[in-house]
Amino acid sequence: MEKTVSFHLNGKLTEILIDPNLTLLWVLRNHFGLTGTKYGCGIGFCGSCTVLIDEEPVRSCTLALSEIEGKSVVTIEGLAKDGKLHPVQKAFVDHDALQCGFCTPGMIMNATGLLLKNPSPTTQEIKAGMEDNLCRCGAHMRIIDAVHTAAKEMKGGK
Repeated sequence: MEKTVSFHLNGKLTEILIDPNLTLLWVLRNHFGLTGTKYGCGIGFCGSCTVLIDEEPVRSCTLALSEIEGKSVVTIEGLAKDGKLHPVQKAFVDHDALQCGFCTPGMIMNATGLLLKNPSPTTQEIKAGMEDNLCRCGAHMRIIDAVHTAAKEMKGGK
């Protein structure tokens, strides 16, 4: 049975008449064309589908659309503002913190959520905060460096 679900998507109030049991991942990809959020494992393990919900990193592949009613969802496409990359996106580019790029949107969203909660993480806190996002390519050290750089940038370079 279809239902109207209302939420903020990348800063804009959004309403969609749809089956509320569909996962957020597939609604983002198939109904809004936001394909930066990736399908990886489908069970919330790999992190490639990570989005921010009310500034918290959440796996969108296991979350029913009905669970986001009235909330704020930010995808990788919603981080950049006025054509300018978000500091985490920029740091990932500057540090070449990707190889194949498949996990990168989820990594960036998870790192953004981490920095919103902890603006000055230690290397160990970054490792702990990012360990649930899987990367098979081996860009781990560059990812850690990128998160450190983004943390400084988000605090005004201090």
